[in-house]
Amino acid sequence: MAVTTSLDGYEKFKSDIFSLTKIDLNAYKERQMKRRIDTLITKNNIKTYNEYVQLIKKDKAKFDEFVNYLTINVSEFYRNPDQWKYMDEIVIPELIKNFGKRIKIWSAACSTGDEPYSLVMALSKHIPLNQISIYATDIDKQVLATAQVGLYNEKSIAAVPDEFKKKYFTKVGPSYQISDEIKSRVTFKQHNLLKDPYPTGVNFLVCRNVLIYFTEEAKDEIFRKYFESLTPNGILFIGSTEQIITYKQMGYIRKESFFYQKPGK
Repeated sequence: MAVTTSLDGYEKFKSDIFSLTKIDLNAYKERQMKRRIDTLITKNNIKTYNEYVQLIKKDKAKFDEFVNYLTINVSEFYRNPDQWKYMDEIVIPELIKNFGKRIKIWSAACSTGDEPYSLVMALSKHIPLNQISIYATDIDKQVLATAQVGLYNEKSIAAVPDEFKKKYFTKVGPSYQISDEIKSRVTFKQHNLLKDPYPTGVNFLVCRNVLIYFTEEAKDEIFRKYFESLTPNGILFIGSTEQIITYKQMGYIRKESFFYQKPGK
C-alpha cells in the first residue's frame, strides 16, 4: 500500500505535525525522514498523510508510537570507549580544575539514559556521587520514561567497565537494572533542541550521534546555541559520526577529536 506522496500533501503533513508535537520536520533531511514516516504510515494500513494525522490526534498510543519512531534512539553505555578514556583522563580533571566538583552538566538528546548514566559513573571516579548532578533532556517522552526505569539489555551495557557493572547493575531476568544511587544523580526533562530555550552556565555539554540526522543549517544553529550555553572554558563533547566544520567561526577551540571548548575570558 503506497502512501500519497504529493509534495503538497507532505508539506501540509509537516505543518500538521508541528501543530501537534512542535517537532519541525523541516529541520530533518527530508528524503530520509519522509521514508521513515511513509514506512510507519503504511504499517498502520493508512493511505494518506491526512488520515494518519487524524489517527494520531485521537489515538494516544499511535501518537506515542509516531514520536518514538520519529526520534532516532540508538544508544548504548560508553559508546566509543576511547573517547570516554580521553574524557576520564584529560577532560574531567580539567573541568574539576576550572569549575570545582560541582560541575554543571547537560546531556542533550539523551535518549534512553545510557549516556547520562555513563557520565555519572565516569565522574564517580573523580567526584563523590552525592556531588554529581546531570541535567538530561530529550524530545521524546517515551524514551525519557524508559530512561527513568533504567532497565537495559546486555548489548547496551557491553562497554561498561567491569568495576561499574558489578557495582551499579543488578541482573533482572535477561536484563540489567541500574542502581538507584546512579539514577538519583540525573534529572530528566523533555526538551526540543529546535524550539525550546537552552540551559545557561553549562560547564560540560554532551550531545552525541544525534545531529547527523539534521540539516546543515539546523546543525549550525544548534552548535551556535550550544556555544552560548557554555561558560568560558566549558567543553562540548560530540559523537564520532559528527564534526563542527565551522567551529573556528563559531568561536570554539578544538581540544581533540569530538571535544570542543569555549575559550576562557
